Amino acid sequence: MNVTNNKIDDLNFQVTIDIAPEDYAEPVRKTLAAQRRNAEIRGFRKGMAPMSMIKRFYGEQALVDSVNKLLGDSLNNFIKENKIRVVGEPLASDDQPKNEWKDGNSFSFKFDIAQTPEISFEVGADDKVDYYKINVTEVAKKEMKENMLRQFGDLQETEKAGEEDFVIADLDNGTHKVESAYISVRSVAGEAHDLFVGAKADDQFDIDVNKAFENEADRSAMLKLKKDELKDLDPKFHVTIINVKTFVPAEENQDTYDKLFGKDKVHNAEEFDKAVVERLEANYKQESDFRLSKDLRKHFVEKAALALPEDFLKRWLIEANKEKFSKEAIEKDFANFLDDFRWQLVREYLMGKYELKVEDKDMHEAAESYAAYQYAMYGMSDIPQDVIRSGAEQLLSDEEQSRRIFDSVEDTKVVDALKKNITLNEKKISVEKFRDLK
Repeated sequence: MNVTNNKIDDLNFQVTIDIAPEDYAEPVRKTLAAQRRNAEIRGFRKGMAPMSMIKRFYGEQALVDSVNKLLGDSLNNFIKENKIRVVGEPLASDDQPKNEWKDGNSFSFKFDIAQTPEISFEVGADDKVDYYKINVTEVAKKEMKENMLRQFGDLQETEKAGEEDFVIADLDNGTHKVESAYISVRSVAGEAHDLFVGAKADDQFDIDVNKAFENEADRSAMLKLKKDELKDLDPKFHVTIINVKTFVPAEENQDTYDKLFGKDKVHNAEEFDKAVVERLEANYKQESDFRLSKDLRKHFVEKAALALPEDFLKRWLIEANKEKFSKEAIEKDFANFLDDFRWQLVREYLMGKYELKVEDKDMHEAAESYAAYQYAMYGMSDIPQDVIRSGAEQLLSDEEQSRRIFDSVEDTKVVDALKKNITLNEKKISVEKFRDLK
């Protein structure tokens, strides 16, 4: 057996493996002997069938299996001996010779192999990255208080409809009647919009529903009809207003405070104001930290200046994902993949440089934090710990979610290590200017 390495450049190799009959003769013999011992062929006792018959039945498969085993071992040994940092998996070369699977033939295989570049750079005070500290303004505080109170608000009856209000109305065209339909004034189009604005209980008027409710799906839902039933419907409806409702934010009281922050955490307007500021500061810190992680990633990926075997990577991605994604989809997102892949390599280097490890404890803490965040997104902030733990276990049992959490933990560890070893330029900024940053 002969292995030839054609080094194309520092990152790409073409490996040719030539396998002669004497290389696979013994493995094939042993495979067929084992097959003969276990073969049950009519007319012969178990294990006593002639070898010529065994070869006829199983010879080609034994040849293929033996050669492939030699091939795999040779590739692995080549990679190990040459200390190649393999990208993906070896790919059959475009100029792969055609082999005829026949006992006694020689076989030749060509593979393209690529490796990641070596990484080496220092981290120190000369590495300077901006860290933005977002100011809490009175405007932002007022807006958050309003949003919080709206979160637990409800619809209440009012005298006449405004732009943001709802009317409950009966609609009748003589052949089809809908009772107590909820209609958002904002959703009404055309001339009918002016009829709904200022409408009061017992007001009556006529509309063309096709013009007033241009979205077919919304019109279908309001009239409680299937879409295909709309085409034969007379669109001229008489509207009778039953009542008008407006959205009223929750009042500032203990019940609302408990819903927003947990039981007995906030007791009065002053504490409410302080809690809002704390939540804004926490939210802003998250935004600042996220921005810092992006800027650190950009800084050190640029500093590492990694060349990648891009042509090989694209071929490998297309081959590995041919059942999931089209070639066009992979090519469209290839630049983003390269960005992520470069950061992954830099992150692995920094994990090693600072001797960082992801422990089970880290994974469970991160999963619990994410589970709690998901509940909070639905306004549920006081979830029992056993429920959060159960949600975390479910996340970790999903391979894709677990991988994302692992990557997130590595990101956090690397960012925390970098923050201790570089220069952070703290800059105070308004939230509006912060969100305008590129």
